[in-house]
Amino acid sequence: MTVQTTAPPKTGVAQVFWRYWLATTVSEVGSAMTVVALPLVAVTVLNATVLETTLLVATSRVAWLILGLPAGVIVQRYPLRGLQVTLDLVRLVAIGSIPVAWWLGQLTYPHLLVAALISGLATVLFAIGSSTFLPAIIEKRELNSRNSLMSGTLAVTQTGGPSASGLLIQLTGPVGVLAIDAISYLVSALTLRTLPEHRPPAQPHVKAVQLIREGWNYVVRHPVMRPCMIWATWMNFVNAALVALTPLYLVREVGVSATVVGLVIAMDGVGALLGSAVATKLAQRVGTARAVIVACLFGGILALTIPLTTAFSNIYFYGLGMAGFSFGAVVGSIMTRTHRQTDSPPELLSRVMATVRFVSWGAMPLGAALSGVLASAAGVKAALWATCIGALVAPLPLLLSSVRRRRDLSAEPQN
Repeated sequence: MTVQTTAPPKTGVAQVFWRYWLATTVSEVGSAMTVVALPLVAVTVLNATVLETTLLVATSRVAWLILGLPAGVIVQRYPLRGLQVTLDLVRLVAIGSIPVAWWLGQLTYPHLLVAALISGLATVLFAIGSSTFLPAIIEKRELNSRNSLMSGTLAVTQTGGPSASGLLIQLTGPVGVLAIDAISYLVSALTLRTLPEHRPPAQPHVKAVQLIREGWNYVVRHPVMRPCMIWATWMNFVNAALVALTPLYLVREVGVSATVVGLVIAMDGVGALLGSAVATKLAQRVGTARAVIVACLFGGILALTIPLTTAFSNIYFYGLGMAGFSFGAVVGSIMTRTHRQTDSPPELLSRVMATVRFVSWGAMPLGAALSGVLASAAGVKAALWATCIGALVAPLPLLLSSVRRRRDLSAEPQN
């Protein structure tokens, strides 16, 4: 299916892209601050337990298990711009309700869970919509560089967002940071409203189940997309466990302040920024398939330094490990995402993206929840060591598939 659009001629494509970039960036800055602020609301405002805190992180991610597969069909059937604006407004209300409830003295832990779930559901649809919008306005030959730019921007927000969050928490408290995130969704919605509308063409009615099955079958039968999806699933599982354990470990085991927590989490963005900066050149030098494997192995080795942090004096181990893991994840993400965008049939693209994200992002609530169970049973540090060892074995799905024998993901395997 080819997406119909009211987009301007080629001379206006750049302006459309930069407005899309602006809306995404503003929203991501707020969301990056919430990564630090939301669990700290549970820990410091509501005195949540270890299991409750990790469950909150899991709840914000479980939406991928609920909407991951049908998201591609939903995005395919509704005007994209209107859908994206609506989803931003839903997230505005969900996250914005937390500071309002706190101000009224009515904030509870179940409220946090419901807000995290609603925001997560909206984010699922928004992410799938965004992944299909970019290929609609950018030529295939530009996708790698544009994806690198988007990943680089995301890396900057992941660096500046948590750092700013840690500082702002000292001034406004974690609840105040959530209010800023809510405002970022409003700004994003107003910016997206200025973009041209993308409308799906009229088509015979086809059952949603059949459309979902077509996307699923294409991915699981593909010799490259299937192992890449398994790799992404394991990486997201590990990442979610790290996100859930980091505030707990740094605050309760190492004894650092919220500002330091924000700065350490920001190292994830530093690694992502470095990864996005070198991804294209690395792919040109060694090939996209080899770039994924090499970068992931490098990141897994550095991730083993994370649990070596025992006090503020050696907190740099945590930052180094976070940056290294993120570096490998971002390089791999850019390569595999571009491959899906360029090699998938246009009529299947949104469903291919939805299938991969359903499986890979659906692992995030499991990673967060299981890390909490393990931390409750064996201690936070033991759970952290297990998570970091898991990062080292992430490349196995690629090494055990034909990806190992390819220079580029789109190329034929070499003997």
